[in-house]
Amino acid sequence: MLGFLVRLLPFWVREPLLILVGSVFGVRIMYLAHRDGEWVAAAIGLVFLVFTAVRVHTVARALRARRARRAPAPGPAPAAEVAPAAIAPAAPAVAVAAEKEPNAWGQAVAAVAVFAALGAALWLGPHLLPSDDGGAPRAVSCAGGEDEELPGAYRKTPRAVTGDELCNALNRPDLPQLLGTPAETATAVSGTSNTAPLTDGKVAQPEAEVQFDTYTVNVSVTYNELSIAQYVKLMEYGEETDVRKLSVLGRPAVLASGHTMKIEINLGGGGSGGPVEQGPPARTLSVALDAKDRGGYCDITVWSTSGALPDDRALLDIAEKVLPTIPDRTV
Repeated sequence: MLGFLVRLLPFWVREPLLILVGSVFGVRIMYLAHRDGEWVAAAIGLVFLVFTAVRVHTVARALRARRARRAPAPGPAPAAEVAPAAIAPAAPAVAVAAEKEPNAWGQAVAAVAVFAALGAALWLGPHLLPSDDGGAPRAVSCAGGEDEELPGAYRKTPRAVTGDELCNALNRPDLPQLLGTPAETATAVSGTSNTAPLTDGKVAQPEAEVQFDTYTVNVSVTYNELSIAQYVKLMEYGEETDVRKLSVLGRPAVLASGHTMKIEINLGGGGSGGPVEQGPPARTLSVALDAKDRGGYCDITVWSTSGALPDDRALLDIAEKVLPTIPDRTV
């Protein structure tokens, strides 16, 4: 239907329109293909640009033909004398004016201006015009937890932050860039004010999680008396692999690899859940809460369902951006 309507347009309106649409789409698709490294998209953008070049050639050829028709013919040879009675009367001036062709360049400029205005309206419309549903959010946001009743461990640990505060610190607009996946947006976020396991609810351990199509990032803060130095010694007796000690923001830190846990819960009639299974591999950066390593640490963990992991530089970049934004009472 759209193609039929386009064919109904005059030549000097249709061709500039096709050139405008083809060039805009071609350049845009080529830019996105270069940014994301998508060769299929690059081929599609090239098709648009070739199509535009063909239309430009068609318009240029039509303009040359138009100029050729308007060029004055060579001077006529001397005509023989004609009797005055044989000379035909001149055509009325009104008829000559009626046969004058429309200005092709005016039509072209008008078409480009109209469709440029339509394109700008479509591009800016979602940002300028309010919608009934408030518009689709570009990324999910953290839910407010002002009315959440905190466990007693948080009242006994005044410096402890809540899961909602951690979520706001982690859910940064540049987090996909730090992970090396700049084109992605968060699909789910959460923040919980938990307590550490096996502590009878006496140790505050808030955590936050942001999920993307490629990676999932989890941040938790444990307010216990375990230092990073003691943590490293425990790793030597555990199953952690690829342990690397370093310093982050002037604090002791350690990188280690492990596996997430996969738990299946059966919601059927009376059956118990399945066993705890080993999940995909994960990489964790643990950073002390202070430079003197007096106890307590923050864990930043990244994993993906495919098993792929970003390099350690991504974890360090996330720590350097996220840790300073956590409320000061944690440091």
